Amino acid sequence: MPLEDELREALGRAGDGFTPDRQALTDAGERRGRQLVARRRAAVIGGSALALALIGTASAYTGGLLGGSGGSGSVDVAAPPTMSSGQPEGSAGPKQPGVGTGAVTAAQMIALFKELLPGGQLTGAEARGSDDSPYVSGVYDDGAGKAAISLGLSRVDPNGSSARELTQCGDKSIQKYDDCLSEQLADGSRILLHKGYEYPDRRVDTKLWRAVLVTPQGFQIDASEWNAPAEKGAAISRPNPPLSTAQLKALVTSEKWHPALKDLPAAPQERAPQAPPSGPEAGPVLQSLLAKMGIAVVSQGGQGDYAYAVLDDGKGKSMVQVNAQPNMAKALAGHMEGPDVTTLPDGTKVRMEQKPGEKGGAGVVWWTVDTLRADGFRVVVSAFNTGEQNKPATRKTPLLTMDQLKEIALSPQWNTL
Repeated sequence: MPLEDELREALGRAGDGFTPDRQALTDAGERRGRQLVARRRAAVIGGSALALALIGTASAYTGGLLGGSGGSGSVDVAAPPTMSSGQPEGSAGPKQPGVGTGAVTAAQMIALFKELLPGGQLTGAEARGSDDSPYVSGVYDDGAGKAAISLGLSRVDPNGSSARELTQCGDKSIQKYDDCLSEQLADGSRILLHKGYEYPDRRVDTKLWRAVLVTPQGFQIDASEWNAPAEKGAAISRPNPPLSTAQLKALVTSEKWHPALKDLPAAPQERAPQAPPSGPEAGPVLQSLLAKMGIAVVSQGGQGDYAYAVLDDGKGKSMVQVNAQPNMAKALAGHMEGPDVTTLPDGTKVRMEQKPGEKGGAGVVWWTVDTLRADGFRVVVSAFNTGEQNKPATRKTPLLTMDQLKEIALSPQWNTL
């Protein structure tokens, strides 16, 4: 099953376990299709609450414990329109519904893009003006190898959750990237400077470097560059994308984009998100249980019913993660049955499993203790012999034994949630 489908299934089974700002996404998407692309990509590299929910919910991403295969650990997200040198400059295919007056044309977008790039040559340029979601892209060549590059303009509620998500770095233990900087500028703008990869699982080494700026007026400027002449399906042409972090920053902070942005209607104010239903906070319980065992934690994180910790006893790092979820009996129908499931006197079902890791790290093993109590409350604990599942094993076995994983999963402390 494709990972996207697995994630959708996991979200459906989890129900209301988390509440991303769906209304804000819907409202924004109807008005500016290009911003949906940016937001989806930000969910992968920006570490938003939605990204954490996808990773944490029922271990769909990190563990694949809902019956899915786990896949490669990648998430293929929507991407900008593919660039083609076969179309004339200023042509970017069918237009979406207009959102501005067209005060800035597609040709002007291309001319400004070329002006702001640090030398080199831009070919195969495509663009949209401010009568549509403004966008420009092309293949840039500074003499060291051709590289795809693009920039999009849109408006966003500067005080909304979307603006925060777009300019936040993700948890590096979960979302893989080389470097990330998130900062507030002197004028109050927030900027994200991110060095990552087109595919989170590194199935190919196509790099994606990105800068996202959100100003106090709600202007959003989003630039991306690759170390290949196309973002997908093209051979790598250079070690790194052509623009440095400083050059990307200069590109998105230029006020020369403001006329096009001012021609767009202001984004509606995002609705205040409703408080999520009361549910377990797995992090504090996991931290408490590990402390009682006297185990050193070098990093930790998570959200809601999902938490993880990276442990180190001096013999190699080891990750442990936990999901604690109520009302899971129906979702786990069939999963907690069979000869490998033990039923305790109080009706709790316990399933213990040891198998190879599924995220590509060489020599990684994955140990799991899955428990389902009579009232439908599930605690599943997993451990790995590495601090990051897609990197090679750092030790022969996980730091925690199967008995320790079982002790964590069956702890009475979960009863207080």
